[in-house]
Amino acid sequence: MVDDSWGVTPPRGGLRVRTNDSLEERAAARAKAREARAADRGALMAERMEARAAFRERETLARETERAARREAEEAAAARDPHAAAAKRHRTSGRKDVVREQRDTRGYTTVVDEGRIRELSKRGASLSGLAAAFGIKPEEIEHILATAEPC
Repeated sequence: MVDDSWGVTPPRGGLRVRTNDSLEERAAARAKAREARAADRGALMAERMEARAAFRERETLARETERAARREAEEAAAARDPHAAAAKRHRTSGRKDVVREQRDTRGYTTVVDEGRIRELSKRGASLSGLAAAFGIKPEEIEHILATAEPC
């Protein structure tokens, strides 16, 4: 038995207490101490879990508040300038609610490519459709198709 008087550091649990208890009584005391430690661990774990749950709840509320503020800011920006808001919006496949601009194509000129006209005609395009697409008269389309080069 280690004694304090010899300058030796006592074991972790302190000095061993000599007792006249029987083996069964000492085993019961150890079991009781073990159960108390397990109950303490369980209480600490429950307290830690509750703290974590409360922290997660606070973080979730903060994120939702931030999202709502961001959404309101985006809606206010969209109300001021719908084109800029549409340009900044993250899109999935297919542009569903984007503001469309109609381009002024009156000044555009279409290159009249005879090979292209012949190919579109082979695919079933009508003479009036080709004339409208290329901006020329249907008679000119007929002339281009009549002077087809042999392949």
